[in-house]
Amino acid sequence: MEVIKISNLSKTYGNIKAVNNLNISVKQGEIFGLLGANGAGKSTTIECILGTKKYDSGQVSLLGMNPEKERKKLFQKVGVQFQESNYQDKITVEELCEITEALYEKTINYKDLLKEFGLLDKCKSLVGELSGGQKQRLFIILALIPNPEIVFLDELTTGLDTKARRDVWKCISKFNKNGLTIFLTSHYMDEVEKLCDKICILRYGKSIFYGTVKEAINNSPFDNLEEAYLWYTGEEEEEDESI
Repeated sequence: MEVIKISNLSKTYGNIKAVNNLNISVKQGEIFGLLGANGAGKSTTIECILGTKKYDSGQVSLLGMNPEKERKKLFQKVGVQFQESNYQDKITVEELCEITEALYEKTINYKDLLKEFGLLDKCKSLVGELSGGQKQRLFIILALIPNPEIVFLDELTTGLDTKARRDVWKCISKFNKNGLTIFLTSHYMDEVEKLCDKICILRYGKSIFYGTVKEAINNSPFDNLEEAYLWYTGEEEEEDESI
């Protein structure tokens, strides 16, 4: 069953085509990775899927609904974590989780999530006192509190050390095995290789690869995803030209 369906999606800002005729299909229970350099169109694509940005042309279906017209209904079924979430620094972790929990009809016990992500001992701490990595884990927890059918994770493990990143991968994989569909963006190719069933690589708003990680490597001159990704996006060439 398709839970996200994007057909011929386009969005322009002035003369810049942020998203150019994009097609994406995500099935229930998949982990899907949207990849690309900064400015490739990832954030705009996600905002169009969530219905928070109007697109110029194309069609978007999220859980069989139109996200622009049925945002209220989708709010209860979709979790969202953004890389730069701004929350009051003077609120405790516990208070923030309770406020989030109150917004939804059907939730996961936030204390269970805090325990799962190694933050239970930070319940009474102010959000402003958390380290960058702890905040990042908290933002993932907030996205999972509504017990969503789909969760959008932006730069999943930015700011985490190696062990913390692997711990988050395990937690995310566990939720996915229980049926959660995950749509993520990441600049870490080891993370993408470990987690994603399918990926789409964007360059200047256009899809330049769509398929599995294995296919991405096989269709490139390289034998690992990191080099294949740089080859697809041309990021390495651009860096060489700027030296």
